[in-house]
Parts: sequence; structure tokens; C-alpha cells
Amino acid sequence: MIIISNSSRRASTTLEKLKSLGFDPSLFVGAITSGELTYQHLQRRDDPWFEALGKTCIHITWSDRGAISLEGLGLEVVENVEQAEFILVHGTEALGLPSGDSVSMKLEDLETILEQSATKRIPMVVANPDFVTVEARELRIMPGTLADKYEKLGGEVKWMGKPYEIIYKSAMAMVGVDAHDSIAVGDSLHHDIKGANASGIESAFITCGIHASELGLTGFRDVADLSSVNALATKYDAFPTYVLHSFTW
Repeated sequence: MIIISNSSRRASTTLEKLKSLGFDPSLFVGAITSGELTYQHLQRRDDPWFEALGKTCIHITWSDRGAISLEGLGLEVVENVEQAEFILVHGTEALGLPSGDSVSMKLEDLETILEQSATKRIPMVVANPDFVTVEARELRIMPGTLADKYEKLGGEVKWMGKPYEIIYKSAMAMVGVDAHDSIAVGDSLHHDIKGANASGIESAFITCGIHASELGLTGFRDVADLSSVNALATKYDAFPTYVLHSFTW
């Protein structure tokens, strides 16, 4: 098993977190996160798109969750959009400062920065393409929501994770398997299932996650009506091979 995560943090952080979540880390070959992919591409610059990015950036990050370090990337964080060559989005809570610290900001204030950036037409790299995540049964806004808004404003966005093939190919390369030998398990139709579809991988959709309310589910073990699942799959244009109420064994 490999963890494929849209976490904006490095893969090592995700692996370290496994034990506290009750998992035995030895059960997993490893992890590949959108944050890890972002770091590698910004560091290597062996892709023409990343090579052309420049070094000065507006950094949107976390505060309560802990800011993301940019150490080793040779980037210069700026606060003024006029000085920025691109936007780097790791979170939705704060604006990174040149000192390495961050200042908390409301979502609407960050969206104002996006509006200013779109006017300048600078590109964005989003290190977590998720729109929302489930925390204590509540939905929390994630960086993908900001990236989606930026595209609607006319901005160019490089999405570094699910549902794009880049992260699935990286995972399969870690263990040397092809798509026909793989299955993706996840609770997001737009990210997990759509990404599996695009990569030619079979998938198992977990209904008790972020789509629970859309499927009319209130309890962890509630079983979704198949017609509701089919309707939701059509809405998101993402079609699972299998459907499970929870990923338990």
C-alpha cells in the first residue's frame, strides 16, 4: 500500500503521522504527497514550466496547522503582488512573510490577493488540490478552493496532486507496478475517483467521507442508496469500480 495524499506537507511528515492515527507504518511501502511533488519540482526545475517560474513568490500557507517550510528551494517570499513572479499555495489560513514566519488572514483577504495577482497574470502552484477536507465531521476549506477561484479569475494554475496523473504515476513508479495492477481507494469523487479514472486505475469509493451529506448519510456505517451514488458519480463525472460505506477491516 502507498498513501497518495493531497497534503501540502512533505511525504516524510505524512509517514510520521501514521502511528498517531493508529496505523502500523510498516504496512505501507511509502507515501507520495502533492506537497512532496511540489517541493521536488520547485527544487529540480527540470520541467520547462517550473524552470520559467522565477524565484519570488507570494506564499499562502497555514497558521493553526503550522506553516510550511520553503527551506532548500532558494525562493524569496514577498508580500507585495507587484514583486511576485508566482503564487505558491500550501494552505488557506495565512500569508507567508520574508522572515519565514506567517500572519493569519481571513479567506476573503486572501481572495483579494488573488484578485490582484490575476490582474498581473502571474501563475499559481497549488500544493494541495483538495477543495475541502473532513475534520471532526466538519468540512474545512482547502487550497484547491483558492486555486479554483484563481482559474475563474483567469489565472493559470499548476495542480500538483489528485486528480492529475502526475501523482498516480509517481506512486506506481515507487513500487514498479502498472495501472492494471493497482486500485485507488478514496472518499472524494472529484479527486480520488476521477484521478483513478484518468490514470486507468480501478477504484473503491468510500461513501462515509466528504460526500456523506450529499448522499443523505448521517452515521458512519450508513449504506448509501446505489441510485444516489450513480447520480452523484454522474454529477462529478467520476465513476468508481466499487463502492464501500467505510474503509474498515
